Amino acid sequence: MNFQIEGLRAWAPGLESEDDWRAWCNAPVVVPDDQQQPDVSFLPAMQRRRLSRLARMLFHVAWPLAEGRGPLPLVFASRHGETPRTLAILNELAKGEPLSPTQFSLSVHNAIIGLWSILREDNSEMTAMAAAGDGLEQAMLEASGLLAEGAPAVLLVIAEELPPDLYTAYIDDVPFSYALALLLKPGKTWTLSLAPAESGLPAAWPHPLNLLRALHGGQRTLTHYWKDRQWTWSRNEA
Repeated sequence: MNFQIEGLRAWAPGLESEDDWRAWCNAPVVVPDDQQQPDVSFLPAMQRRRLSRLARMLFHVAWPLAEGRGPLPLVFASRHGETPRTLAILNELAKGEPLSPTQFSLSVHNAIIGLWSILREDNSEMTAMAAAGDGLEQAMLEASGLLAEGAPAVLLVIAEELPPDLYTAYIDDVPFSYALALLLKPGKTWTLSLAPAESGLPAAWPHPLNLLRALHGGQRTLTHYWKDRQWTWSRNEA
């Protein structure tokens, strides 16, 4: 797969500016996650009210990249999705309480891209997906297909929210909440290739964060292993 990264934005608690991320990429640490909310003040208050924290993360990183553009296909990837919202619904079920239809409809995996489509007034093709440890690459496959079909640009967003404490024993791949948005265009600046692999060293950080480190550090290649797959990102410019 060949493509060009036209723009990117990232968010995590306490990491908002490019300087913040550059400093973190040089010396990565687990940042305190105290349920800080990303800024979505560009949306009317009535519209902001329906957005979960995960939705706000997506809107915060993606909206500026889409600003002033026409129809823009979107690929949204999240392995765990709306865990706080779904846990609240499960607790209501356990207590025998009636469920909120609104909360249920907003908990499904494609609810966020539905809200994005409505608030952007954009009926472009949009996909919500849940992949495991190589969710970023799976999203890139989807985005590359859209580019190959003639889309002039595709917005890719991958986001994970720190899960509730109840899930700590089961979810170990989200050190803190984060979101990464990439504006992709046709080109040959980058190549993403896939090869079979028997094993690889486990990464210290989720792969989207490692990609950010590679981008900020000017790395020419980045390799990511997941199960029997080896993904290699290569920067092709001279």
